[in-house]
Amino acid sequence: MTDKPNLADLRKSYEHGSLDEDQVATEPTAQFTAWLDEALARGLPEPNAMTLATVGPDGRPSTRVVLIKGCDARGIVWFSNYASRKGRELEHQPFAALQFHWVELERVVRIEGRVEKVSAEESDAYFASRPLTHRIGAWASPQSETIPGRGTIFARAAEYGLKFGLNPPRPPHWGGYRLVPDYWEFWQGRASRLHDRIAYRLQDGAWHKARLAP
Repeated sequence: MTDKPNLADLRKSYEHGSLDEDQVATEPTAQFTAWLDEALARGLPEPNAMTLATVGPDGRPSTRVVLIKGCDARGIVWFSNYASRKGRELEHQPFAALQFHWVELERVVRIEGRVEKVSAEESDAYFASRPLTHRIGAWASPQSETIPGRGTIFARAAEYGLKFGLNPPRPPHWGGYRLVPDYWEFWQGRASRLHDRIAYRLQDGAWHKARLAP
């Protein structure tokens, strides 16, 4: 029988890359796009997965994994149920943080900023592009609510499948969010825990780069 590893003894040496101020892009969206493109090209598992952190009215933070669906100079987009816990928390406190962790590249990207809903037209267009089962699922799942069992979801999916057939409309409680960044941080693992951290802060409408201690 294999002994259970001691968590305190688990360590990894980071050896694959470096990140210098003169190597990174002048603005963070370009730097992020370059890193995301590399993660996609390398075939990393779910390179589009990101952790979303929000804060509730009671001051308690919560996190969950969502999928990035767009990124440009305006910000980072994902889609979800507006009535879910994260949706309710963003309604109360419209600021959030995102994190990408690409383990194989020994890289982390952190983003902070204000969150807004995307336009109804953007939400409609993305919803129409989803597989039929996903569109029915958006109606069937009362996300974050307590349910008696998994059968409840199957029953609701069958109900809405019969109701809408092949053309379910976008639910009014479902759509996109955009995080408008005012802070980005790019982390590259280095040997001896002397990691590289480059931060971008938005000040007076311009991005300012700085190196942070590891």
